[in-house]
Amino acid sequence: MAEAQKAKIKIARMITRLNIGGPAIHTILLTEGINKNLFKTYFMAGRPDASEGDMADLAERMNVSVEYIPEMGRKISFRDFPAFMKTLKILKRVKPEILHTHTAKAGTLGRIAAILTGVPIKIHTFHGHIFDGYFSPMKTKVFMLIEKFLGLFTDNVIVVSESVRDEIVNKLKIVPDKKCRVLKLGFDLQYFLNNSGLKGAFRKELNIAPGTLLVGIVGRLVPIKNHEMFLNVACRVRDKMPGRKIKFLIIGDGELKGHLENKVKEMRLENDIVFTGWSRDIAKVYADLDIVALTSFNEGTPVSLIEAMASARPVVATSVGGVVDIVADGRNGLLFGSGDAEGFADGIISLLNDGSRREDMGAFGREFARNNFHKDRLIREMEGLYRDCLNRKLKDKKCTDRGRYEIY
Repeated sequence: MAEAQKAKIKIARMITRLNIGGPAIHTILLTEGINKNLFKTYFMAGRPDASEGDMADLAERMNVSVEYIPEMGRKISFRDFPAFMKTLKILKRVKPEILHTHTAKAGTLGRIAAILTGVPIKIHTFHGHIFDGYFSPMKTKVFMLIEKFLGLFTDNVIVVSESVRDEIVNKLKIVPDKKCRVLKLGFDLQYFLNNSGLKGAFRKELNIAPGTLLVGIVGRLVPIKNHEMFLNVACRVRDKMPGRKIKFLIIGDGELKGHLENKVKEMRLENDIVFTGWSRDIAKVYADLDIVALTSFNEGTPVSLIEAMASARPVVATSVGGVVDIVADGRNGLLFGSGDAEGFADGIISLLNDGSRREDMGAFGREFARNNFHKDRLIREMEGLYRDCLNRKLKDKKCTDRGRYEIY
């Protein structure tokens, strides 16, 4: 009986910011779903920029308590030092057995603080190919050196796809293979698997006539997402399908909104493009889209495509990063080279002209998403990883506090 009442293993989970996107959803679901009889989680996060959207409401709905570090943000700034000092203070107070960081800034500040405070187990998750397309060559080299240094003190690095693993282990040699684990993302997909009853609602909100075909792109309006390619594709589709009722929806917000609105005017696409902003009921959005597009220069595991597949929607995407790990070309979607607006447009046209093919791709994608990206699998595998780390610590001859790591 005494053993059954051992103290819970404390996990400090840390993410740079809870902006709208996969990493925020991933960390909130992990915190909410992990076995609370064995683990106690302390969740830390920075604040997103106003244009990025905030997922604090999701944390609140799922009763996930967040200790915010408002100084921690996406960009490098003088505010990083007070963010680091607050992280240091929290770790000293909590005294966790495990620190698990997510995304780059949190991974740097959190792991340095963990080294200084003696946190025994340090885990970091790479949510994408962060060294391709995000920073200048000089900054990329500096960040790679930092990651290699921190990798020496990290017990496990988690990546979200095989392609990210290949980059981290083989190409960039951030950590050796034995330290790297692939754990696919997991989501609560029920809203998307069962959203057929929502069909027509989003279209009605936008006052779009029935029978109009809808092609949508979902994501932050930032350079890496390459929305200008989406506009070029829309222009080509419009010119090749004169007289067809088609609307191209840009779902999201971000720093490039004004720039993209000006491009729409320059390209005379005002009657074809609709900026919808963020939608809290995103399952309703997918229910009305006929095709979901992604034109990014780089991606880890694109959440919008997983949600689209769960909603039985075909996808058309650039074959970059982790996209190739989830899109089977010709089965659940179509893939084209980054920047290939002509081929991309022809792919969309082929699907717009073939409703049966769209349905077949959607059905295949739904089963793929259901079988590979459900939150229950993610939580089960993450708990297993934590147990492995704890067991390794028990076997470490240098470990003098074995009772601290025994869980049942």
